[in-house]
Amino acid sequence: MSTRLHPSRTSVQYAVRKPLLDWLQAQDVRGLHVIDVGCGDRPYEALLAGAADIIGFDVPGNPHADLHGSIDAIPFEDATFDVALCLQVLEHVPDPAAAVQELRRVVKPGGRVLASTHGVYPYHPNPEDLWRWTHTGLAHLFRTNAEWTSVTVRPGAGTAATVAMLVAHTLDLLFKRAGVRALGLPFVALLNAGGETLDRAVPLLREPVPGSLNANYHVEALA
Repeated sequence: MSTRLHPSRTSVQYAVRKPLLDWLQAQDVRGLHVIDVGCGDRPYEALLAGAADIIGFDVPGNPHADLHGSIDAIPFEDATFDVALCLQVLEHVPDPAAAVQELRRVVKPGGRVLASTHGVYPYHPNPEDLWRWTHTGLAHLFRTNAEWTSVTVRPGAGTAATVAMLVAHTLDLLFKRAGVRALGLPFVALLNAGGETLDRAVPLLREPVPGSLNANYHVEALA
């Protein structure tokens, strides 16, 4: 059972993974040609089963990818795909502007780029961890590096869930270093449940307003 498709509240990544899963489940890719840029082990492919085809693209060495290379030099002609996915990748690439330009290049007119990346999140090199954004920063990144019909940026988790996630990460690290990580799981689950519930009860906490904290953002850029 994939933890990405069934995120548990005992995971310190719940505040990122659950909203991302919900967002992807709402996307309609039936009959479309899709490229998954930075595909990893292709955890969300089951959600895209109706696509005409799905090309997994990642850095050399990933056995799950169909093709390998760099995100700033995707080996396809212009306007090849209807949808380009780029999930939890932009924070790791040395040149996000070049990446956005390349994602736009391989998408057909009227196609979409669906991207997600962090706002507030602990440092996690894989192999590098280079960037964090605000919603306005992400919108600026996309709009100044390609021509789009529209760019929409929305938070995943809200402020309460994000604060809970940061506390959960700290507790998890302490329990892990004490050699009793499993004992911390109920506390992580309680924090995630409380943050998620509070965000749902107070809609303003889910909005990207001054003073807010958002663990992750979802970008939909229409070519």
